[in-house]
Amino acid sequence: MSKKGKLLIVDDNTNILSAVKMLTENYFEKVITLDSPKSLVSTIQTESPDVILLDMNFHAGINTGNEGIFWLNEVNNKFPKIKVVLFTAYADIDLAVRAMKDGAYDFIVKPWNNDKLIETLQNAYNEGREKKKPSKHNDTANESPMFWGNSPEMLRIKNIVERVAATDANIMITGENGTGKEVLAREIHRLSSRRNNEMISLDMGAIPETLFESELFGHKKGAFTDAHSDRMGKMEAANNSTLFMDEIGNMPLHLQAKLLTALQNRNITRLGTNSPINIDIRLITATNRNLFEMAEKAEFRQDLLFRINTIHINIPPLRNRKEDIIPLAEMFLKRYSEKYKKDNISISKSAEDRLMNHRWDGNIRELQHTIEKAVIMCDDNVINPEHLGLYQSVSSSSYDNGSTLEDVERRTIAEAINSNNGNLSLVAQKLGITRQTLYNKIKRYGL
Repeated sequence: MSKKGKLLIVDDNTNILSAVKMLTENYFEKVITLDSPKSLVSTIQTESPDVILLDMNFHAGINTGNEGIFWLNEVNNKFPKIKVVLFTAYADIDLAVRAMKDGAYDFIVKPWNNDKLIETLQNAYNEGREKKKPSKHNDTANESPMFWGNSPEMLRIKNIVERVAATDANIMITGENGTGKEVLAREIHRLSSRRNNEMISLDMGAIPETLFESELFGHKKGAFTDAHSDRMGKMEAANNSTLFMDEIGNMPLHLQAKLLTALQNRNITRLGTNSPINIDIRLITATNRNLFEMAEKAEFRQDLLFRINTIHINIPPLRNRKEDIIPLAEMFLKRYSEKYKKDNISISKSAEDRLMNHRWDGNIRELQHTIEKAVIMCDDNVINPEHLGLYQSVSSSSYDNGSTLEDVERRTIAEAINSNNGNLSLVAQKLGITRQTLYNKIKRYGL
């Protein structure tokens, strides 16, 4: 067989590096390995790989995937033609969807299937050869308006947004994970006078702490190890536009002080320089944490909280606005029916009842993924309850007395996986079993 292209594998496990390199050398002209992403950018500049297989976690005990997401975005921003396949030991569908949204070509779960891995990497190479990767930049002015729903809570928020969007007031958006905080931020930007410039987003939960300052303020070549060129920070990039800072509660205290100074002085200074750069930004922040309580405990600067909290918008969880569930489900149904080319799909009354009775701990994001899975799994034109994959808690009266112990166990595990967004380590911890035992039971019950 003919070998084509260069493959770069980035994983902190040297055994995995050796195994994957040995496997892929039969299919790629050259295979390069890295046991740390620190030299990723310089290696790409030197080797010009066609495909990158990128691990999502590089520190023991950390399985959030945030490091992988960060380096994925670095590659996308600097080398948009390179296809990135993410590599993780944790089968988390939310993380997979997030990664795909951020520009990953595909997502491979460890332990991997050799044929599947090779097929995915070759497809990534072939697609990269056939066409350029589409730009992530969209003219915000042309984006579709936000779906508000029918609940009084969301109509009240809509009224607030319509009043404040045209101003430059700083806005803090709070709410549980999955409630749509970034979507709301984009809507505010779309309605603002800054809409002709791209909104710049910065996820503070996805950045290694050592890179916070560089990401926010930028740096000069040589400012620190691996600073191989001058780089503009997010605040500078958002000049004359909107900067959306997600998970602001994750920002370290020392950096909070620097952010406050930048907001007050309306300028920033790149790392490694002494020259201030004037900026004109509109700041929108978001968090699922209680910053007011954090401020009382001196875990978040009170003066910064006052600065970012000119307007406070709290998005209620989906379970508190049930009248929005079915309209949202129908919107996602239309979207994914078009994506997967399945026409005339409808949701049965029994499936609607299941949707209405579900708790939705993952909020709109969970509903979105549920409908996408249902569209994929639906064989005919009707989505029924079994296509949704939703399970009630074991305390629910819906479990009749005829349920077997295995039935209860299966439902308990399924519910735990769903409520913890697929984080199997957390599921195992909460169920009081080892990860290996959990894997065995997942395989046994076909979950």
